[in-house]
Amino acid sequence: MADYYERLGVTRDADVSEIKKAYRSLAMNYHPDRNDSADAEEKFRDVTEAYEVLRDPEQRSLYDRFGEAGVKRGAGGAAGGFGGFDFGDAFEVFMREFGGMSGLGDLFGRGRTSQGPRRGGDLKMRMSVSLEEAARGVKRSVRVKVLDPCDACDGSGAAAGTSAERCATCGGAGQVRQVQRSMLGQFVSVRPCPGCGGAGETIASPCDTCSGEGRRRVERMIELEIPAGVSTDDYLKLSGRGNSGVSGGPRGDILVLVEVEPDPRFDRHGDDLVSNLAITVSQAALGDEVDVETIIDGTARMKVHAGIQSGQALRLRGKGMPRLRETGRGDQIVRILVWTPTKLSKEERELFERLREVEDPAPEPDVEEPGFWERVKRAFNA
Repeated sequence: MADYYERLGVTRDADVSEIKKAYRSLAMNYHPDRNDSADAEEKFRDVTEAYEVLRDPEQRSLYDRFGEAGVKRGAGGAAGGFGGFDFGDAFEVFMREFGGMSGLGDLFGRGRTSQGPRRGGDLKMRMSVSLEEAARGVKRSVRVKVLDPCDACDGSGAAAGTSAERCATCGGAGQVRQVQRSMLGQFVSVRPCPGCGGAGETIASPCDTCSGEGRRRVERMIELEIPAGVSTDDYLKLSGRGNSGVSGGPRGDILVLVEVEPDPRFDRHGDDLVSNLAITVSQAALGDEVDVETIIDGTARMKVHAGIQSGQALRLRGKGMPRLRETGRGDQIVRILVWTPTKLSKEERELFERLREVEDPAPEPDVEEPGFWERVKRAFNA
């Protein structure tokens, strides 16, 4: 199966307007009302599924990193994405974006009007954590502003003692239709009713507290639990904690996009960490046991073998980042940097001069000498 970008025929750096333009062209081409080929319905569904993911920045970011699996779950393993995306879903998206064609929404039972219960909107926020917090996991209390049902009118939007009335323009349908004829046939465009804004009802005496909205913005504290092992662009989904729905519809979600701050002590590569360790010339020549700072476990004891060279890498197994949604931890790769003193005491100078008299000359440089990352790979395979 072609990936979402290939389905729409766009590049991976295409902007939203390019994606929407490509989707419109393909959707109009494959729409079963205009295309009677056997695979038209399947292709219409496929391009719409791709469009639904790529038009949303968070979903697109997850897809770019993890593929289809990424849009079906967040960092906390919460279900999401587009599993079970069928033709009815595809047609609903098409109706939302471009209006209806020949009343197919009613035919498939999926034609959605603005009348009736509607899901509340999602709240999206960013959360920055330190690398150590990402390694240990952290709990945060965050203040958010959400839309709740108005207490004064019980969410109706009407002032006390009054009620909403059926819209005279659309007869309560919440939408109006306009028939257009073209060379390709008859089109029916469906738009929200201008008289009621798609609600199907009008309010003559709106509630003073919420101005007829039926919802009001309130501030509350929420508790976030960031799991150990998260990476930048992982997200947490708090289901049913977002804005209140309309006309009794369900609440939206809160989506928290995680950003892990850089740490001057470590470079992160997946679940593995890379750190530097400076040692003296004598430690490099004779070998030693040294303490190495880790991300979670304080210091760890590590053996430096005699004759180690600057730039070589040693590995501390299981001292890296916890693996998200899995057991175990990555490794910590320690890059050795042999420190050459810039100032010598009289005694040190005498010792180095004696050493110079007896030591072997340095070998010729090895043109095949591996770079640091090659040494890291060797450390992993050790």
